[in-house]
Amino acid sequence: MGEKTIKSETKYEGKFISLRVDEVILDNGKTATREVVEHPGAAAILAVTKEKEAFFVRQYRKATEKVLLEIPAGKLDPGETPRDCAERELAEEVGMAANDLRLLAAFYTSPGFATERIYVYLATGLKPKTDAKPDEDEILDAQRIPLQEAVQMAKDGEIEDAKTMIALLLAADLGLAR
Repeated sequence: MGEKTIKSETKYEGKFISLRVDEVILDNGKTATREVVEHPGAAAILAVTKEKEAFFVRQYRKATEKVLLEIPAGKLDPGETPRDCAERELAEEVGMAANDLRLLAAFYTSPGFATERIYVYLATGLKPKTDAKPDEDEILDAQRIPLQEAVQMAKDGEIEDAKTMIALLLAADLGLAR
């Protein structure tokens, strides 16, 4: 299976996303239009303390028009590796550094229309690094929640953010939420 692009046009370029419209030929010979949101990718961190608590941030998200509970995360800067991004975001959003940073998963958030790929890391061996310094356009409320409680919150629909749900369910599968 595949699609051959016969025409591509960038319709919008923003600070970190762009919108591209492609005309493609399908395997059956028909043509179709594809709208693609180009995103540089992101890293997210499930930071777990030795007491089995995890760091989260509450943040208002304009697209949903509500406050969501999420694990620390952020977009990749140009030339930045996902691991470096994870380390930077952990420090910026909750002021921590990790002795051990392990990749749990990498996935596409919405492959039907977006290129965004998120790399989810498990951070352990945590130690304070600095005071949290969110980006100028971020207002965050950082908090620690017992991992077992957070997993239940995800199962109960209290956590609606996909990357956070995936990270928590992977942690539960690893036996970290016991």
